Amino acid sequence: MRRLRPWALVLGGLLCAAAAAAGPPPRSYPHSAVLDGAAAYRLRWGRRGSALAFRLEVRTRGYVGFGLSASGGMASADIVVGGVERGQPYLQDYFTDENRVLKKDPQQDYHLEYAMENSTHTILAFSRELHTCDTNDKSITESTVRVIWAYHHKDMGEAGQNYHGSNRGTKSLRLLNPEKEEVLSASLPYFDLTNKDVPVPDKDTTYWCQMFKIPVQHEKHHVTKGFTYPPHVGLSIGTAADPQFVLMEVHYDNPSYTEGLIDNSGLRLIYTPVIRKYDAGVIEAGLWVSLFHNIPPGMPEFVSEGHCTLECLEEALGAERPSGIHVFAVLLHAHLAGRAIRMRHFHNGEEQKLLAYDDEFDFNFQEFQYLKEERTILPGDNLITECHYSTVDRIRMTWGGLSTRNEMCLSYLLYYPRINLTRCASIPDIMEQLQFIGVKEIYRPVRTWPFIIKSPKQYKNLSFMDAMNKFKWSRSEGLSYNELVLKLPVNVRCSKTDNAEWSIQGMTALPPEIERPYKTEPVMCSSSSCLCCSLFTTLLFVVYVTASTIGNIGPFV
Repeated sequence: MRRLRPWALVLGGLLCAAAAAAGPPPRSYPHSAVLDGAAAYRLRWGRRGSALAFRLEVRTRGYVGFGLSASGGMASADIVVGGVERGQPYLQDYFTDENRVLKKDPQQDYHLEYAMENSTHTILAFSRELHTCDTNDKSITESTVRVIWAYHHKDMGEAGQNYHGSNRGTKSLRLLNPEKEEVLSASLPYFDLTNKDVPVPDKDTTYWCQMFKIPVQHEKHHVTKGFTYPPHVGLSIGTAADPQFVLMEVHYDNPSYTEGLIDNSGLRLIYTPVIRKYDAGVIEAGLWVSLFHNIPPGMPEFVSEGHCTLECLEEALGAERPSGIHVFAVLLHAHLAGRAIRMRHFHNGEEQKLLAYDDEFDFNFQEFQYLKEERTILPGDNLITECHYSTVDRIRMTWGGLSTRNEMCLSYLLYYPRINLTRCASIPDIMEQLQFIGVKEIYRPVRTWPFIIKSPKQYKNLSFMDAMNKFKWSRSEGLSYNELVLKLPVNVRCSKTDNAEWSIQGMTALPPEIERPYKTEPVMCSSSSCLCCSLFTTLLFVVYVTASTIGNIGPFV
């Protein structure tokens, strides 16, 4: 056996610090995203057990910065900076304080696996544990993550911390969305639902609706992608029970009132005549969108709950699917005041694991979450959509409504097999809300909306919206009001697919007794300090078996 040369041992030790391999690791990165508008910065990533592996491909020969941030800015961020300088790879774990000052992290938790530089690009591959034992690191969960990025044409060591200038940005992603295998043929037919030169109005919020005729007729087909459906599920089209027309509703948000914007966006639906086992359905759950849902101003935290009640699920599932339905994806929806959303699931009064959650909700980034495992919903279950809001920057009430400045608290469940249920929601009682601010009587019969208050004198002839805005809200009053609202009886909304209603519609129900706040599962953090040791052993072995050829390996250029 050939004796390992001394310089090879030295190189093996250096590899633990630099963690640079002589070629890209034979690993796949199932997820990818372009982080900038010029397509100069591409991120690829994939799960590696309890860690996440990243690959950055950036159009620069200088340093590359990548980080995770709670706000999407530089303050209190978890950052890694790397590159290749004079043929030598480097990667450094940093963090920033609340004043955006960059500091070297005493515990280095990002581990370089591969680095290279060519005439145009720098490529870095590295990994990090999802939950480290480092208070300067941000845990990676199933919630939305604000990824921040930057790059410079010079390396870090050439002139200290070179400011990246405009080569920076942020993008929200779901780093732990489960991987879904593509099982589609490239030859499958499709049809598009697209806007045609729609002038976007110069106002903050516009709902633009357009009707389309579905081209598939007389024979059942399954839509399989836009959203990628599981291989055993498809969205049925072409039968008498399916719609012949669809309404596409696009929500334009134009807060700066920009004029002259033209939209040609839309959807492409890929379908197949090969029928899958189950038809997919969608259920809207949560709070019925109305003025009965309201949030006081100046509140750093306010919680609203929308109930898909056991009464609605018992009737709808009991009539059509006593064995239950199977949820495979969830979209959580709120507006600009939304900060976190959880979909809580109760079976026989016992709380189950969260159906879905996003503790760092970003209104500008909303997509369906694939569930790691399908969840069965049975007759008699309860589903609660729990929304957390912040209105610290608002001086008037926030009302439930369609505008982005109004609020919603909704969950959309994708499930199979399809049943005759499209909405399972609730509205809190309004009269007890008004009694909280001292309203004694309203004019009856109700002839206007919003209705008008009759007494007491300070609210006489005001709408209930004006009265709620007139009330002097303090944080303590807001907290007391929040406690009241969460205990109020709710009006059940239980609708069928043709907008007909189940018999339970309109009844009053009491919300279940639940534990508040929700107890999150403990996070098991793990230090990756010994990772370098195992990496050293592996790389040392590689150096040994390739000692005869290592002299032929050039620098990382």
